[in-house]
Amino acid sequence: MIDRKPAKPIHVIGGGLAGPEAALQIARQGLPVVLHEMRPARRTPAHRTGDFGELVCSNSLKTETQGSAPRLLKEELRLMGSVSMEIAAAVRVPAGHALTVDRELFSMRMNDAVAGEPLIAVRRGEVTALPENDGAVRVVASGPLTSDALAAAIEKLTGQGRLHFFDAISPIVDAETIDMSIAYEASRYGRSLDGSADYVNCPFSREQYLAFHEALTRSEQHHGQEFDNPNYFQGCLPIEELARRGVDTLRFGPMKPVGLKDPRTGKGAYAVAQLRRENLRAGSYNIVGFQNHLKYGEQKRVLRMIPGLEKAEFLRYGQIHRNTYVNAPALLAPTLQLEAHPHILFAGQISGVEGYVEAMSTGLMAGWNAVRLARGQEPFVWPAATAHGSLARYISGANPDNYQPANITFDLLPPLSLEERRRFGRDRKARRRRQCDLGLEALHDFLQQHEAAA
Repeated sequence: MIDRKPAKPIHVIGGGLAGPEAALQIARQGLPVVLHEMRPARRTPAHRTGDFGELVCSNSLKTETQGSAPRLLKEELRLMGSVSMEIAAAVRVPAGHALTVDRELFSMRMNDAVAGEPLIAVRRGEVTALPENDGAVRVVASGPLTSDALAAAIEKLTGQGRLHFFDAISPIVDAETIDMSIAYEASRYGRSLDGSADYVNCPFSREQYLAFHEALTRSEQHHGQEFDNPNYFQGCLPIEELARRGVDTLRFGPMKPVGLKDPRTGKGAYAVAQLRRENLRAGSYNIVGFQNHLKYGEQKRVLRMIPGLEKAEFLRYGQIHRNTYVNAPALLAPTLQLEAHPHILFAGQISGVEGYVEAMSTGLMAGWNAVRLARGQEPFVWPAATAHGSLARYISGANPDNYQPANITFDLLPPLSLEERRRFGRDRKARRRRQCDLGLEALHDFLQQHEAAA
């Protein structure tokens, strides 16, 4: 039998979501891996711990609704044996149709998974260089808060300046300080996976909403040179930025009252702020969609204008931070390899995807391909019909002149054939379910071929 074990371990840089998934996939395929993480010795502006898999922003991994693109991405991960998805299922908290997790337990289980793999060596400390000729395969999954030293090494290696956009974090409230004589528990349209009321809802009258909107637009933000002309990610705008776009923008966005009625009165509200559980014991809640860049004193003043939060205590205030990513279409192949240095792969948000599950997905793909490179095999290109293939195809093939990170959406998936579009007509949900079915069928075929070639 030929021993295909490489002389050198594979190096994975970054202990967020993509890095541990990549490292665990590599180890489960029998190859040694060194997982580098600079925390806790070197902190970031947003992380609070040195744990693997720390969820910095929301604790939601998005919808589990059948026929949705985020659900397809998660289903594909499950089929491919994603450790992140196994852990998420074990620490899930109620949140309607969303897959939402207890963030502390998620990180704890991820730490345990890494510690339980004898082929993973954890190395704490900042990586400041990317050697080009030492024969090792590397996965760069250093995340949106990549250190300046490593970012400089990436710039030197690629010959391209880094890009960035600004992302924001929602505040978290102590559950015991929510006034439940005003707020009420309910899911939108009464829908949840088990029939429970998964959100705490804070109802606004018209007068309360207008006063809140005015206070929000007049509130004082943090200042700094890099925030003079911020390049916000459009899928995660600060709530004060949304408020400035029109008096009703919030009512048609994160504060929409549609599908919600107070069970005590049977009536709806003019606007609603929703709170979602942070952990299984329901000891804290985050204010959904209320990411912001206000000074902490301003946050306390303005957010206490939310009905039911007049005496709220905040366990974490909202904040904003810079997210760094490379110009992937100019640099990466669909295999996630750096075109000019094929032994280096990129994964996670630094590769140009946005979202927790998207980071896990690129981590899994980079992990699988790192194994193949270490064994002298051709790396995989996932089928275009799959959510994974569509993500890889987008980040490697989008227009590099105006590149922005992307979540998985149906826009990235190949359109149905003309025959099938005619078959489903204007039934948009049926068309999307069909796209999901085609994606899963393509992945099944891909995995069968992979198993035969292994």
